[in-house]
Amino acid sequence: MLYTVSYQQPNTHYIDIELEVNGVEESTIQFQLPAWRPGRYELGNFAKNIQRWNAYDTDGNELPSKKLTKDLWEVTTNGVETVIVKYNYFANELNAGSTFLDASQLYINGVNCFLYVPNRMGEVCELQLELPEQYLVACGLKALGGFAFEATDFHELVDCPLIASDTLKKDSYQVGDTTFYLWFQGECQPDFERLKKDFIPFTEKQMELFGGFPTSEYHFLFQILPHRAYHGVEHSNSTVCLLGPSYDVMRKGGMYDELLGVSSHELFHTWNVKRIRPIEMWPYDYAKENYSRLGYLSEGVTTLYGDVMLLRSGVFSEGDYFKTLNQLLDRHFNNPAVSNLSVADSSFDTWLDGYVAGVPNRKTSIYTEGALCTLMLDAKIREATGHQKSFDDVMRIFHEKFYQKGKGISETDYLATINQVSETDLSTFVNQYINGTEDYTPELKRSLSFLGLQYKTLPADAFCEAYLGFKVMENNGALQVVSVYPDSIAELAGLGVSDELITVNGYKAGADFNQWCEYFKNETIVLGVKQNYGSINEMYLRPTETIYYKKHQAQRLEIVTDEQKASFEKWRN
Repeated sequence: MLYTVSYQQPNTHYIDIELEVNGVEESTIQFQLPAWRPGRYELGNFAKNIQRWNAYDTDGNELPSKKLTKDLWEVTTNGVETVIVKYNYFANELNAGSTFLDASQLYINGVNCFLYVPNRMGEVCELQLELPEQYLVACGLKALGGFAFEATDFHELVDCPLIASDTLKKDSYQVGDTTFYLWFQGECQPDFERLKKDFIPFTEKQMELFGGFPTSEYHFLFQILPHRAYHGVEHSNSTVCLLGPSYDVMRKGGMYDELLGVSSHELFHTWNVKRIRPIEMWPYDYAKENYSRLGYLSEGVTTLYGDVMLLRSGVFSEGDYFKTLNQLLDRHFNNPAVSNLSVADSSFDTWLDGYVAGVPNRKTSIYTEGALCTLMLDAKIREATGHQKSFDDVMRIFHEKFYQKGKGISETDYLATINQVSETDLSTFVNQYINGTEDYTPELKRSLSFLGLQYKTLPADAFCEAYLGFKVMENNGALQVVSVYPDSIAELAGLGVSDELITVNGYKAGADFNQWCEYFKNETIVLGVKQNYGSINEMYLRPTETIYYKKHQAQRLEIVTDEQKASFEKWRN
């Protein structure tokens, strides 16, 4: 399989792609474009970005072709042994999993835009890039010289994103037998010495957990934007992390902490997801949904461990770590949907609406609930075994007994493994908190106490969230309701999601809306609200002592037993 990528006018954002397939014996041959990309469990419908699509023989004669589905084509070969497909792809979206072209760079995630022949996915793929001679290419594929690269099969080809540009900034560090590359594209001033000082320790800690690294090279590809951005996507020997704004990326307490967080998270995915994988995705089927209920393993475990590894390595202080843990607690306990849909069901439903807000209070998060379930399971395993075992051992078994033996993991395998490691029956826990919607509070408090931590709540900072029961956000100059707590005084007064707030007690609702609400807290708060179809209504809210949205915090106990102190130290390694 030979792929050739070129472009004529980068400002049009169209990439020209040519796929040459040799050794064709059939009278017809099919070409599939992926319908989704690993790491984003929803249909991407990438075929909508293709403007022109034609098939030819080696003499340039067009071959008959037709579309069978939205992203599957069939070509009549007319007896030729080589078929060449030429098409273009509109690349004008820049995120950690997209494809993008402008005058400054060519950025490709091959799973967006590379066709494949379904029954020949295991063949070697060669990639030729036609680029300005001064360009550098950041990519995990095997380099053949010049701008030519090779992949062992289609899976590797589309699992190695690339950035080609003459403005790339690059450095590297070595841990064990693996070289780790740091690539930066965009307006940025990376402090490579500081980056390496932090990246080396958390890399070492992750390698220590799994006993080495699976590849000889690993590439961190950073896309830096001038505005607020945060996104990461994992790959087998690389990751793309999108961050911004540029001026904040290296600032401690700003985006730099998030840069460390997403980098550690995506590096942990090298093992968990790219190798330790749900059985439904072994192997990936790019043509349709790959439904799995194990998102709490794929993303939840990675969310927890990405931050835990920063704590264990000393890159994060305890304060840094608790900040991220408290964010998880806030997301969980301020989401009334946790009583409606389990984290396992939410994993299945990522293909339905997993990456958008969806209808109010319907779904949970495989990231948030998966991480908290893993934290609680880790504590239960440690308590049951006297810290002789932990969730670390669960992950090692998944790596050694499943991935290294060429197997994916089922829900049955997950339960059997945590039971094996804990030497107890954890099926009740799984049924209550993973497959069910039991309140996490009692178990979470117990787990944190075992680790010498306490859990407490405070009213949310915003008065309307804490005492009225709704959240607002500015949207194109309007103050819009984005969430309403069930059975709160706001909901009972008639307020709904997407309502626009006009006035509060006769004063214009603006950036100081919460201050006005708190000012009138001892009397009836009268909201002027623009609702569906433009009607403006008055709503009357009288605050009580009831608190709806809260701040949730985990922190060290002020008074701890020797056992709790020892537990915390063993937990943080």
